[in-house]
Amino acid sequence: MKQKIDKQSGAAFKIKKGQKLKVISPEAEQVSDMVLFNAKDTREKLSSGKTLDFEENILITKGNFLWSNRSQKMMEILEDTNGRNDFLLAPCSPETFAIMYDYKGYHPSCFENLYMNLEKFDIEPDDIPTAFNIFMNVQFDSNGKLSVDPPQNQAGDHVIFEAKMDLIVGLTACSAEDSNNGSFKPIQYEIID
Repeated sequence: MKQKIDKQSGAAFKIKKGQKLKVISPEAEQVSDMVLFNAKDTREKLSSGKTLDFEENILITKGNFLWSNRSQKMMEILEDTNGRNDFLLAPCSPETFAIMYDYKGYHPSCFENLYMNLEKFDIEPDDIPTAFNIFMNVQFDSNGKLSVDPPQNQAGDHVIFEAKMDLIVGLTACSAEDSNNGSFKPIQYEIID
């Protein structure tokens, strides 16, 4: 059964080894930040560095694995109808909006939505790793200069992951304007046995 994550919010849940997680963009141009923890030992968590190293690519999509800080496979990407995801940039945080957007006052963020939802699993803010940013379109020029361009995902695009260990998953509907082409929409997910 599909679950809905409202715009600029998040969710956290467990999945078992062998189960599949389908993350869906019900509308176009919405990013979802995902973090993973070993359900049996949350000190083991998703690692951007290990994943980019072992997959020998910065564009992670169908056929790639997501790796942990202990060099273990956490998930395999079975399907990716959009094909563009990011594993370079950290979850947006209150500081993101203060420093990069010059935003004054409160702004929802993926970092807060992740740690607030993961708190029930005794995961603290400092435990949150770099997220796998589903549907996020980060480009880079020949000098390495990064830019966040509008996501290319259309309504109905999805990514299907298969869990390679029992996992705790944190998932958001991203709160950063630049990541989502200036608007915010929900994200859906489904756990498939």
